[in-house]
Amino acid sequence: MTVDPVNIRRRPDAPGISDRPTRAEAEAAVHTLIRWAGDDPTREGLLGTPERVVRSYEEFFTGYREDPAEILQRTFEETEGYDEMIVLRDIRLESHCEHHMVPIIGKIHVAYLPANRVVGISKLARVVEVYAKRLQIQEKLTVQIANTLHSVLQPRGVAVVIEAAHQCMTTRGVHKAGVTMVTSHMLGAFRDDPMTRREFLAMIGTPVLAGGAALA
Repeated sequence: MTVDPVNIRRRPDAPGISDRPTRAEAEAAVHTLIRWAGDDPTREGLLGTPERVVRSYEEFFTGYREDPAEILQRTFEETEGYDEMIVLRDIRLESHCEHHMVPIIGKIHVAYLPANRVVGISKLARVVEVYAKRLQIQEKLTVQIANTLHSVLQPRGVAVVIEAAHQCMTTRGVHKAGVTMVTSHMLGAFRDDPMTRREFLAMIGTPVLAGGAALA
């Protein structure tokens, strides 16, 4: 059976109403926005725009239809005793600001110190993708990724650093191009052990501040 992703019910933990609008209702909303912007949605160049916008939103916000905890369920214990840091650097970030619904573009660095289990590295990237494919603010996105990895994998520590440019700041408002926002969330050994934190920051190329302090 083929399921229309626009019309399926939202996850039980998703905020707001329990049912999504129909595809036709979503396209009508885009039609209205085009008129509000001052253009004619019936002219040739815009005839297919509402349908294309709705299809693009299906892709932009697929994260609402996935459970990141489920992605991490399959782990491996046959690691020959490996217990050193595992780092995934420069994961491409494409998300959307929940305040203006414009792109957030950047990169994410994720690390964890395994206790008894490791997870496939593609699963780490998929967890990032699930949370990124939702309306977000960078601070919340950082915490969500770190907390999920910590809760499901139960490692000795987790670290997440995000570096991103926000189009709500570069293309509107103050129009400050070239500005990058950096956020971090450290748990376990990455928060409690300065040496572990410095090792991680060195591996991702983030300078340690004077006096040995760093992102926390």
